Amino acid sequence: MLIKGLQKLTLLDFPEKMACTVFTFGCNFRCPFCHNASLVLSDRTDNTVMPEEEILAFLRKRRGILEGVCITGGEPTLQPDLADFIRRVKDMGYAVKLDTNGYRPHLLRALLTEGLLDYVAMDIKNSLPRYPATVGITHFDTAPIEESAALLMEGRTPFEFRTTLVRGLHTPESVEDMGKWLAGDERFFLQTFEDSGDLIGEGLSAFDRKGTETLLALLCNYVPNAQIRG
Repeated sequence: MLIKGLQKLTLLDFPEKMACTVFTFGCNFRCPFCHNASLVLSDRTDNTVMPEEEILAFLRKRRGILEGVCITGGEPTLQPDLADFIRRVKDMGYAVKLDTNGYRPHLLRALLTEGLLDYVAMDIKNSLPRYPATVGITHFDTAPIEESAALLMEGRTPFEFRTTLVRGLHTPESVEDMGKWLAGDERFFLQTFEDSGDLIGEGLSAFDRKGTETLLALLCNYVPNAQIRG
């Protein structure tokens, strides 16, 4: 595991759990609005990583205090030893939440089938036709995204979808198309873009509150449980 950081306590990232968050390095997307560019681009970071054993030692000490571990990135499913790491975390009694872009559905299915995940948060970047521009990859194949979303919507493991809204990338039409594609009773969060100072792209801006609420209303026509986060 290429681990670049550890947030020792979060009350927000794992629903109903007191948790910590592990940040992995590397991503197969290049979303211009990504707020963790130093976890995606090798020229934005140094070569230092946190030893996996250091993370596991921390978790051993926090048993009985922390309840869960969030694994995020970057894109955690790129880590070849992700399943082994999760097994070791689960063996300590922790619940595990995975944040993913959904581009490795076969791995996601394997993790779910083995019972290694207690919660999944999948980023829905945009409507399917607008995925290439939104993830920064020309001729992007959305089939893996569709497969992962369908897998989660089978409802065997608690999950949420989430979309970061960026002016110019998202439109009323694209949000409505997302709703039609993912219509159901799942949790779906719209998040407002914020400039972290560590972005991949430039010149991006957020919708104001009224604009975000307008997009939420469109999404709720198909996903009644959709909410604004933040």
